[in-house]
Amino acid sequence: MDQDDFLARKEQILNRNSAKNFREFNIENELKKLPAKPGVYLMHDASDEIIYVGKAIKLCNRVRQYFQRSKKPSSKIEQMVSHVSYFEYIVTDSEMEALILECNLIKKHRPRYNTMLMDDKAYPYIRITVDEDFPRVMLAHKQVRDKSRYFGPYPSGLAVKDTLELVHKLFGIRTCNRVLPRDQGKERPCLNYHIGQCMGPCQGYVTKEEYGKQIDRVISLLNGNYVQLRKELEEKMKAAAAELEFETAAKYRDLAESITKIAQQQKITDSSSLNDRDVIASAIEGADAVVQVFFVREGKLIGRDHYHVSVAGGDTEADVLSSFVKQYYAGTPFLPGEIYIPCELEDMEVIGSWLTKKRGKKVEILVPKRGRKEKMLELAAQNAKIVLRQDKDRIKREEERTTGALKEIEGWLNLTHIDRIEAYDISNTSGMESVGSMVVFEGGKPKRNDYRKFRIKSVQGPNDYASMYEVLTRRFERAKTGSESTSDSFLRLPDVIMMDGGRGQVNMALEVLEKLEMSIPVCGMVKDDHHHTRGLYYNNVELPIDTHSEGFHLITRVQDEAHRFAIEYHKSLRGKKEIHSILDDIPGIGPKRRLALMRQFGDINEIREATVAQLADVEGMNERAAESVYEFFHSVVYKTDTN
Repeated sequence: MDQDDFLARKEQILNRNSAKNFREFNIENELKKLPAKPGVYLMHDASDEIIYVGKAIKLCNRVRQYFQRSKKPSSKIEQMVSHVSYFEYIVTDSEMEALILECNLIKKHRPRYNTMLMDDKAYPYIRITVDEDFPRVMLAHKQVRDKSRYFGPYPSGLAVKDTLELVHKLFGIRTCNRVLPRDQGKERPCLNYHIGQCMGPCQGYVTKEEYGKQIDRVISLLNGNYVQLRKELEEKMKAAAAELEFETAAKYRDLAESITKIAQQQKITDSSSLNDRDVIASAIEGADAVVQVFFVREGKLIGRDHYHVSVAGGDTEADVLSSFVKQYYAGTPFLPGEIYIPCELEDMEVIGSWLTKKRGKKVEILVPKRGRKEKMLELAAQNAKIVLRQDKDRIKREEERTTGALKEIEGWLNLTHIDRIEAYDISNTSGMESVGSMVVFEGGKPKRNDYRKFRIKSVQGPNDYASMYEVLTRRFERAKTGSESTSDSFLRLPDVIMMDGGRGQVNMALEVLEKLEMSIPVCGMVKDDHHHTRGLYYNNVELPIDTHSEGFHLITRVQDEAHRFAIEYHKSLRGKKEIHSILDDIPGIGPKRRLALMRQFGDINEIREATVAQLADVEGMNERAAESVYEFFHSVVYKTDTN
């Protein structure tokens, strides 16, 4: 599996997790939690597709604007917002970082509501020709595998121009294309030398060693180590001002401000090396931890993922990361050349050797202490903290919806423990194809593997009470007389049975249980005149319940799920019967040909409209069978029956 396939696979897993985590995503609540920090936001639709990527100076302000009713958005934004199911975001340290990350993510995901450059324009770099005796610092439109060092990409040529201008003013680096030292002294020095922006290596005015020291300072600046240089300039500015040399002081002030501007250049991308790398950081709170992984490929951050880790008592950050690195890369087909982590691991050397052997090439585990690489670790850690906080909030909401709701129901029914709830429903059409459904909720959540369907056998006509009696009898007889072949769904008994109705339904269920000598609490979900649940019938008393409580919402979900499951089963049987009643009445059409016809044409109407030749082309059909089908649908008897 190559790198792109691997990243696509990881993204699919992340999207599936997102669908699960954000199914109950409340946009209004999440808007309140947005940080007042720069970053990138990603809008997802109901199928988890990323439909828009944007950047913001303050995430809280920018993202909230999309959902404000007081503002009239453009038609494109209005349409985009109508498809948003949830959003996520990545915080950065500056707007510049957000811009670069936004470019990378748009280029990778190509969201439908983003403006796309069809020529796939590349972003510029700064190139230092370190293989030359007197290196040059210049703009490069792309990064190639040569002996030069590259920094970027930058958001525009203007950003590179500003940086190069500062480099030449501060360090006097040459801009000419002369081959040095071969061409020294052959031509006069250029204008840059005369205005103090070149050290004059073309004339031999500076040694290779002195010039090399200035190049080292340039590299240090582009790597993000700008604090000391800015401090030096500020000191020179103050000294010049004290000597009343205000023009000189202004010059140093402008240079210091330019350095501050350059310091905002993104740490998101470090193109000094073309090595692929993963940046790993964690956030730990009690027994919970989140490990965040940034994926840097060819110098660009193209994605991220996070993983939840269960923390044993007394585990340190190094323990958590050591366990994670070993487990994560044991099952990962792609290995980067470098892995950045925030702290030393006790077994780091051994892990590095193991990963090198697994990859077939050198894998370095590094602990950056300064510069751009350390800043990337800080961003990964910051995002891990945000994910941990969000998930704790989500888990808290989920607990309120599930275990919290169960505790409310326990209080209403005066029961000490409710975990498993079973509910039943009957569905039919005028008594035809009557079916029953059994749905199961455990811990306040649907347990779909334990759902069961019942085809009513002993009841003729629309008799829901008799049908429900049959369903309950069959279900609990299986539990009482169960053998090794009996499924766990039937062997496990519920803590409470919820019937879709009041006194009559409850008494009928209690009668079944009494007959089978079983004792299980039974309550009815009583409806009002508008067919909405208004209370619970239990122990011959109707208990009023708070319709705004989580317990009420859970009961409603149980009731709706029982209805849905029964209706779906009934529809499937009814459809099969309709197909049988038509196709199976045609001479020469058995189950195989019937299935082939439905696969080819999709429905009965298409089969009826088909010609003999089209019917004969179906797999397993011959001309005689095709004529039989055609004559059946075009006969006077069939037309009369269908009318």
